Amino acid sequence: MRVLVIGGTRFIGTYAVRRLVDAGADVTVFHRGKSEGPALPASVTHIHDPLAEYPILRFPASIAAAAWDVVIHMVMMGEADARAAGDAFAGRAGRMVMISSGDVYRAYGRLTGHEPGPVDPVPLAEEAPLRSALYPYRAQAARLGAYAHDYEKILAERVTCEGQTPSVILRLPKVYGPEDNANLATVYGFAAEPQWRWTHGHVGNVARAIELAATNPAASGIYNVGEERTPTMGERLARLPPAKDAPPRLPPFRFAQDMVVDTSRIRTELGFVDVVDEADAMRALVSA
Repeated sequence: MRVLVIGGTRFIGTYAVRRLVDAGADVTVFHRGKSEGPALPASVTHIHDPLAEYPILRFPASIAAAAWDVVIHMVMMGEADARAAGDAFAGRAGRMVMISSGDVYRAYGRLTGHEPGPVDPVPLAEEAPLRSALYPYRAQAARLGAYAHDYEKILAERVTCEGQTPSVILRLPKVYGPEDNANLATVYGFAAEPQWRWTHGHVGNVARAIELAATNPAASGIYNVGEERTPTMGERLARLPPAKDAPPRLPPFRFAQDMVVDTSRIRTELGFVDVVDEADAMRALVSA
């Protein structure tokens, strides 16, 4: 299986690439060359190009003219780069795997205050309503970076689904692991809201979901990814060491709105099971 990974030289991408190589895939990674991803297997082919700078609106001929069994787009953020990828790989890729986010749901907008209306019931299945208020991070672009101005996974998903290439969309939870969110700030930081729930996922489990989306012929459509059961923040903290520092000020969220997704579809249709125990992984991470 010939797999092209767009991005993929750090954190989630490196874990996913290693799993694909272990599964026997011939993996090529297209990136800027700013990080070689030292954890990537030696068999991985690297294609460096300034075009890999976000937003990726063009692809070099060595990629666009080749045939791929699967293209995994790790850094598709909005409408323009989704359309560019769809056009570039139409007729040249057997499947497109897009990495999306749980922030597409209307519940996220109601949590952050950008979406009016009552609390949405959880857990959120893949058919749950999406936000109507677009560009959730545009007002924070000065702090987050230029990408936030045009970031909108809802539009990226829409373009991908309407494209000529069969697609799989993975809506990721809050991901944590040794290289990112290793201090579990997204748990300790909400100690003052012990009843609130937010679906998390260890990077190893998320990478397994990406591997299945790429290699399982039954994969199609949209899948939520994350832990099978989402505990409250109080439940998480009860099994973790005490915080070393005072928690930061809470964001102005509407904490009556939980962010819990239903992950039964990927478990039922693709046979996904956790390869890393989430509770054990959290304890080990903060005890290291």
